[in-house]
Amino acid sequence: MRKGRICVIMACLAVALAGCGKQHDHKGKKPLVEVAGKFLYQEDLLTALPLNLSAEDSVLFAENYIRNWVEDVLLFDKAENNVRDGEKVKALVENYRKSLLMHAYQEELIKQQLQEEITQTEIQEFYDNNKDLFVLDNPVLKGLFIKVPLQSAGLADVRRWYKRNTDEAIENLEKYSLRHAVTYDYFYDRWRPLEEIGAMMPQKEWESAKNGLRKASDVELKDTAFHYFLHVEEFQGKGEQRPLDFAQEEIKEILINLKRVDFINRVKEDLYQQASEKNKINYLYLDTDE
Repeated sequence: MRKGRICVIMACLAVALAGCGKQHDHKGKKPLVEVAGKFLYQEDLLTALPLNLSAEDSVLFAENYIRNWVEDVLLFDKAENNVRDGEKVKALVENYRKSLLMHAYQEELIKQQLQEEITQTEIQEFYDNNKDLFVLDNPVLKGLFIKVPLQSAGLADVRRWYKRNTDEAIENLEKYSLRHAVTYDYFYDRWRPLEEIGAMMPQKEWESAKNGLRKASDVELKDTAFHYFLHVEEFQGKGEQRPLDFAQEEIKEILINLKRVDFINRVKEDLYQQASEKNKINYLYLDTDE
């Protein structure tokens, strides 16, 4: 579809192609516009072109994109030739580049090393000492959900299995779901927001059923096409304490941020010591020969 739309655009912008220099090596790319020795290529326009635009809107987008690109190139060319302190600008650009590289490197170090330094004991202590930070805004639950067509075989078995948290029942449900279920979601091992589960239910029936949810409760609903089975193994309501395993990743990020400054300072100190030991630092102002 993108190629089809770009063909329409190219036909409407054929004049732009005529002015492109043919002596320049474009490395296989198709030039659309040339300004001040700079080229805009068809490939760049394709990358920027949003999906799901009509042919008419695609042409309009392309025209605006090309116009903006030309104006930017002209402005940059004018600035490059008229800014007096070009060296100062280059220095600013280089400093910005250095900052970006250092930030990227620091973030990679934090990702690789600092995350591993956060212990489960630290997470537990932070959770215990800051419980007021971890209050649920919405209910969460652990359990199992299965949705099957109304006329599916073996519904009596499903009604027995989905209520039981046993290996045998779970195995039977998993095998059954491969042949009959439209949706099968096992989440005994993780907390799910109640609203996520509710989004899979028939809304009219769910509005009344959700108010009775609690630990170890079961819900069976149906509409004109499907049966919906939900077993709630564990349940935490709005305003209750957020479970530790539900808050764990957030706590880990908080601890990483608290340790970030100290960690980066340690990295810098280690790099300085290594460079000093290998005589990579020359303090020229300490040269006593002059």
